[in-house]
Amino acid sequence: METVLDVKNLSKLYKNGRGVKNISFSIEKGDVVGLLGPNGSGKTTIMKTIMGLCHANEGCVSIFGNDVEIDVEKTLQNVGGLIERPAIYEHLSAFDNLKMMGRFYSNVDEARINHVLDVVRLRQYGKDKAGKFSLGMKQRLGLAMAILSDPGLVILDEPTNGLDIEGTVEIREVISKMAAEKGTSFLIASHLAFEIEKICNKVAVVHEGELLSFESIEDALRLNPSLEDYFLSIVKEKRGSVLI
Repeated sequence: METVLDVKNLSKLYKNGRGVKNISFSIEKGDVVGLLGPNGSGKTTIMKTIMGLCHANEGCVSIFGNDVEIDVEKTLQNVGGLIERPAIYEHLSAFDNLKMMGRFYSNVDEARINHVLDVVRLRQYGKDKAGKFSLGMKQRLGLAMAILSDPGLVILDEPTNGLDIEGTVEIREVISKMAAEKGTSFLIASHLAFEIEKICNKVAVVHEGELLSFESIEDALRLNPSLEDYFLSIVKEKRGSVLI
């Protein structure tokens, strides 16, 4: 299988001592990988470093064979991302937000923008100002931005944040369809084990800045009734004591 993302011995520590240490994992074409961990565990730091938004202290990140530190612009040409809050111009419509972003890509035209709005169920609101959108609608627009250029790798930080049940299911379906039909790879961060269990084929458990495990969802569930139980068992093993 083609390796899309390769993270080797990645460390990023801030002045307060927090961050991530010695993170290594890889993503292959069509993988949907979940970064599972509590808030503050280092998931967003990993994603920001992969996207070149902050520099690693040690280690390296390779995307489609290109090193992020050497040429970040070239490396990210085939990458889409939604990290923390979507970068939305609230005075512009959903369509115009995507049109403005589309200027940076050669393969984005009006038809592509409308298609992406259809995919995230925002076509009927395409002419509405984004500032009037609910949190869930802004999250959908953020996803539309991430997949606008039809990238080979999409990095999503809590993509179902603010969505209702129906919206959450629809986003899962978008991700699953892109992975299965296009071979698009995804790295998805969440603190919700059941969400990772439903949408991903592999899971990376991150806790207190360390990668505790990386394996398939199938293997994780082999001896555990749920991914939540798997997570707790991994953390308990690390601590060497019963969680309270």
